[in-house]
Amino acid sequence: MSLPLEGLAAIVTGAGRGLGRAEALELARLGAAVVVNDYGQPGRDGSGEASAGPAEEVAAEIRAAGGTALVHTGDVSDFRQARELVGSAIAEFGKLDVVVNNAGILRDRMVFSMAEEEWDAVIRVHLKGHFNTTRFAAEHWRERSKAAGAPVYGRIVNTSSEAFLAGSAGQPNYAAAKGGIVGLTTSSALALGKYGVTANAICPRARTRMTADVFAGFEQPAAGLDPLAPEHVAPLVGYLASPAAGRINGQLLVVHGGMVAVVERPRVQAKFDSKEDVFGFEELDAVLGAHFADRPQGETFAAAEVLGLRRG
Repeated sequence: MSLPLEGLAAIVTGAGRGLGRAEALELARLGAAVVVNDYGQPGRDGSGEASAGPAEEVAAEIRAAGGTALVHTGDVSDFRQARELVGSAIAEFGKLDVVVNNAGILRDRMVFSMAEEEWDAVIRVHLKGHFNTTRFAAEHWRERSKAAGAPVYGRIVNTSSEAFLAGSAGQPNYAAAKGGIVGLTTSSALALGKYGVTANAICPRARTRMTADVFAGFEQPAAGLDPLAPEHVAPLVGYLASPAAGRINGQLLVVHGGMVAVVERPRVQAKFDSKEDVFGFEELDAVLGAHFADRPQGETFAAAEVLGLRRG
């Protein structure tokens, strides 16, 4: 019996550790040939010397299990290197079918203390990195579709975060980047659907070096299921990359342990119509002031509570 991803070629960025590693191993287990991309810097803030070591180790694991893997150690936030990454998959495997964007860094600080470089670095790696690979993969699929005169096969799985859904006080750069990734995903889904390509985003909840602070106090249990293990996120990524998920497009899914939640697009909570042609200050104060009268000063919307999810 054939495997779900047999014959497909995939790229996983940030695949040397954590979630990316688990996702690369899962795609390979399901039959895909995988380009393992990781810049290899040891610091979760993107510091330290780049190294091929993490990507090489994951590729070796895939090969040892009988799979096919190619290593790429370029920086996906660099436009040229992202082009080379996509090109390497096409050159090696003759095509590209799946892109899983996972690479990211953290530069946490409150908004009133954040330096310009801390903002730029996180936006660059997360948001621009997602765009760069998407841009060149999309070009490849569009050209193939036009040449074939029919839709082709393409899957994009992007990595957002519950920090976008519920806010994260010490991560304005990260939360903004993850929100931007959702916008990039839905836009890409609309633009590429006619070519046979789907684009979806996940908000994974997992214990990795990037979430060590978030999940402090939620240590790995001594026995039994660890709901925060990255390996529990990977099956959803494998499924979204598969032909079986062809009807899923432009969606945002929260995943951890044994739970997957499909997140609705924002809905209107309340609507007010002016008694005049347009609103003025006094009338706005009357309707909006009354609507938010019971809310404590400074309180924000609690998306995480509404969803029944813990921020991650």
